[in-house]
Amino acid sequence: MNEHVGHGGHDAAQDPLGRQIGILVAVIGVFLSGVTIESHREHTAAIFHKTEANDTWGLYQAKKMRSHLMDVGATILTTLGTDPARIDPAVAKLGADRDRYTRESDDLQKEARGKDAESEASERRALRFDLGEGLLELGLVLSSLYFLSKKKFFPALGIAATLIGLAVSATGFMV
Repeated sequence: MNEHVGHGGHDAAQDPLGRQIGILVAVIGVFLSGVTIESHREHTAAIFHKTEANDTWGLYQAKKMRSHLMDVGATILTTLGTDPARIDPAVAKLGADRDRYTRESDDLQKEARGKDAESEASERRALRFDLGEGLLELGLVLSSLYFLSKKKFFPALGIAATLIGLAVSATGFMV
């Protein structure tokens, strides 16, 4: 009696294709781990850029409020003041501060928009890596189904899903 019967009759000598598919599954697993790492890195980058953008938008709002307060202060002094010799220097200083805060807020607005754009770009890259990751997982599972079914079309489908997953993942580096 054959001693392999108790193990389902499967060993590398009886199924050389199974050995090749086993190697294929391992290679797909390596690609999958690399794409998963890139996906996680891009998600982290998107969060980091969004946090920077939010901080910059907060500073922008503070500068805009200061600019407005300087304008209100100058208006109040001009409206309620009676001695131009005392009021004019204060109004001039408030106007200069208002102009400075306006310039600073304009610069911060550009910076915040840039950080928002970086965050969106990271999110687009992460989405491509996520899609590639899913296709690589599909390729791994489909290829592994050979071991249960002994049907050659499963590894063929697995290879196709893997190649598409790698192509989609590669576009994540190009966005």
